[in-house]
Amino acid sequence: MVETFTLGGIHPAENKITAGKKIIDLPLPPVVTLPALQHIGTPAKIIVKKGEKIKTGQIIASGEGFISANIHSSVTGTVRKVEKLLDSSGYKRMAVEIETTHDEWMEEIDTDTKLVSDISLSTPEILVKIWEMGIVGLGGATFPSHVKMAFPRGKKVEYLIINGVECEPYLTADHVLMLEKGEEILVGIRIIMNALGVRQAIVGIEINKADAIEHLRTIANKYPGIIIRELKVKYPQGSEKQLIKALIGREIPSEGLPVDVGAVVFNVGTMFAVYEAIQKSKPLIEKVVTVTGKSLRNPGNFRIRTGTHVSELIEAAGGLPEDAGKIIAGGTMMGKALNSLDVPVTNESGRKPVMNCIRCSKCVSVCPMGLEPYLLMALAVKGMCELIEDCNVGDCMECGSCSYTCPANRPLLDYIRLGKARLRELKRKRKEK
Repeated sequence: MVETFTLGGIHPAENKITAGKKIIDLPLPPVVTLPALQHIGTPAKIIVKKGEKIKTGQIIASGEGFISANIHSSVTGTVRKVEKLLDSSGYKRMAVEIETTHDEWMEEIDTDTKLVSDISLSTPEILVKIWEMGIVGLGGATFPSHVKMAFPRGKKVEYLIINGVECEPYLTADHVLMLEKGEEILVGIRIIMNALGVRQAIVGIEINKADAIEHLRTIANKYPGIIIRELKVKYPQGSEKQLIKALIGREIPSEGLPVDVGAVVFNVGTMFAVYEAIQKSKPLIEKVVTVTGKSLRNPGNFRIRTGTHVSELIEAAGGLPEDAGKIIAGGTMMGKALNSLDVPVTNESGRKPVMNCIRCSKCVSVCPMGLEPYLLMALAVKGMCELIEDCNVGDCMECGSCSYTCPANRPLLDYIRLGKARLRELKRKRKEK
């Protein structure tokens, strides 16, 4: 049976241009920029100095507090800068810039690609190692994985849900990773199952990735408790709430978490990172990204070192097309336009003339959270933060379905994000009083 979530959702053109392209390892970048904040939570504390010699995999910033993550160098070289540098948000934040000299890895990292399937670490050792290696969610939220695995007292997890959906148009990095590193991903899943004491893991994959479904099902026969489930092609099915609804039929309450319904969700990319962290002692210093667009000469899926500049990726994909409208990090639906080339991942997009709202309610019908995007935009424009809070703007996952379907081309998501930012500022001022 092919399943999906029930409320809202859209079917944008897939444009999976790079679906059949294998992962290509990019050459070492000449320079990497590693922000101290590459995760949700508190920025890591930088522990290296300008002029210091660094090895690949060496820790350069330590996680501060519970919700934080360690940052490791992705190259061998010399620290050129330790200062505020531009990141994908458009703001300057503390970062380490390293000039690459060669590629000498830390001695404890196992660089052999041979599969290691036996899991020898205990649950406490797994949790510590995930924290030490700086593993964060690679599905977009970058939530520190060790925090996701620390549940409030009284909460019990029944299901480990693995997100192999990749419903964003254009993106194919997770798809190709499942094909090329499927068994490593399943070992990563077994590691998390052991650490959480969970008996069943469900991997959800949309049916437009039939080869990945077949491949993982074949391998899963060797790993009891791991089930591969087919899902209809529907956006935004990769969101935690929609994926949980599709796979186990449970609804997360407003402002709730997956653990509230007995589940925890990880992305397939995160599972591969967990495998490398536990079985190979390798920190999170690499990532597979899709660089794509209809006019690119060489779109593809690239394995890059963290901190690689977007300019390097664009060059690998054949250079920036003359008709490029935007460079977007994170996908055309949920991604954000960049104002510099210092962060990875690019796609295409463009603006159309904005017209008056015609009250067609299409944005309401496609909202997977049952919100009223036209109203949230109007309240954000007027700065009516108290009312926008009453309308549950916090439940918005910023999927962009409303903007996509609006016949008047209204930038609904942009203004909803503005409203959420203003609400956060209002709440901060309330606490200060």
